[in-house]
Amino acid sequence: MTDDQAAATGGPDVPSGGSVRHLVLLRHAKAGQPTNGMQDADRPLTARGHADAAAAGAWLRYEGYLPEAVSCSPAKRTRQTWHDVALGMAAPPTRPLTTQPGADTAMAAPTVRYTAQIYHGYAGDLLDLVRATDPAVATLLLIGHNPTISELSTLLDPVHAAPDGLRTGGIVVHRVEGDWAELREQAGPIVKWHTARG
Repeated sequence: MTDDQAAATGGPDVPSGGSVRHLVLLRHAKAGQPTNGMQDADRPLTARGHADAAAAGAWLRYEGYLPEAVSCSPAKRTRQTWHDVALGMAAPPTRPLTTQPGADTAMAAPTVRYTAQIYHGYAGDLLDLVRATDPAVATLLLIGHNPTISELSTLLDPVHAAPDGLRTGGIVVHRVEGDWAELREQAGPIVKWHTARG
């Protein structure tokens, strides 16, 4: 599988007769190295990281994966990644959105939760967080760190997950059929992936 390709076609896919959701996993953008006793959680994004995160947001909007909910690690680099992603998603689209004539194309603000478990936890902990997502949410964006964010992707689709894990600014979209609470290991096939570069 290559960048921006997966088993399914591009963009959100909705099979007939059932509910489909999308779990978007995003590794934080490029961060600086800690200096002068700086704690790991306080590492900020680099200038390139800010640009890459904004590019990730633009890609999500372009591909139609605008989240209704965001779960984000409270570390500085992930919070800054989310801020820049949100700016990128809010920018004017580079192609017309596929909506009904007369429909409102304004992006509704997602519910955002900063969860320490994303910073300190394991892949199984992240899966539990995903399972607890509000059933009304169709697209969840989870912003985290390696190795855990990549391990969650592998847990959901061990055949197609990137063997070396997500790079900084890496995005992988998993299809979730049915309710979030029913998501099981090896039951979230990858439908698209992308590495954002600004």
